[in-house]
Amino acid sequence: MLTDRQLLILKIIVDDFIRSGQPVGSRTLSKKEQITFSSATIRNEMADLEELGFIEKTHISSGRVPSQKGYRYYVDHLLPPFRLTQKDVQTIRSIFNEQIYELEKLIQKSAQILSDLTNYTTVVLGPSVKEHKLKTIQIIPLNAETAVAIIVTDTGYVEKHVVTLPPSIPTSDVEKMVNILNDRLTGVPLEDLTDKIQTEVAHVLREHIQSYDHMLRMISTPLDLNAPAQMFLSGKMNMLRQPEFNDIDKLRALFNVIEQEKEFYRLLRKHKQQGVQVKIGTENDVEGMENCSLITATYSVGGEKLGTIAVLGPTRMEYSRVISLLNLVATDLSNVLTMWYQKD
Repeated sequence: MLTDRQLLILKIIVDDFIRSGQPVGSRTLSKKEQITFSSATIRNEMADLEELGFIEKTHISSGRVPSQKGYRYYVDHLLPPFRLTQKDVQTIRSIFNEQIYELEKLIQKSAQILSDLTNYTTVVLGPSVKEHKLKTIQIIPLNAETAVAIIVTDTGYVEKHVVTLPPSIPTSDVEKMVNILNDRLTGVPLEDLTDKIQTEVAHVLREHIQSYDHMLRMISTPLDLNAPAQMFLSGKMNMLRQPEFNDIDKLRALFNVIEQEKEFYRLLRKHKQQGVQVKIGTENDVEGMENCSLITATYSVGGEKLGTIAVLGPTRMEYSRVISLLNLVATDLSNVLTMWYQKD
């Protein structure tokens, strides 16, 4: 358990290092108005904090910087509340006042705004197609032999497939099939559609439609949606501005991670809990991210998670501000999507 003096010194070191990027020495600490004890006491407490693993020396200065353990303790126990400026709030709210009705565009704008406001890299993971729910199916004949099947989900995702019609099938049978599918399948998650068709829809089609077996085969292809969730990155080059990555080897390792989007996809898919999570350095379990922190938040509809928003920055990132920005974007995005669903 850290003493009150140690907690104060640790907090000041982390705050100062986040702000300046420079190691913090006892002389700097002694000038802080919150510090009322002697230089000797400061040095002793810093030595104890270093021995406990919360701060560490650098090879270029006699000052100290936070260790990963120090950042972890700071985020979990010492993080000060951050009040966003009116300008920040207005900038974020401007996204959701633009009457954007496509999820993909809304996600892209959210990623861009966050990277602009933080000067870090932003990653947004959209809903997995399998997690979408069916909103409507349309089958529009193009001629006597082919039609286009249009699948629309509750999130605005649209999939189109050209399908082959059974020979000489009446237009009325196509209409009946569309009505039955929409009546029985609307609101069903896409990953459950195949089972639902086999258990509940097939016997209804058998009763009302000629060549029902051919029609089932025809519709099975467009309903087999296995596309992965879309992922959007913004501000890839922002990490170049961070002094931590003046080291070319560190920068190359990080850009290898950024270019390998599968790693980000894996990291973001692991985020299952509601709210904000902070992964620092090696906690990300990805080679090349040892000097980075990843802050993630989910966005949802009615408490049901749809996707994840993340901000990638150096371990020396403005945790409090980034968390506040991320919370606001995730909350506003969730509210907008909830309104979409309620209208539908």
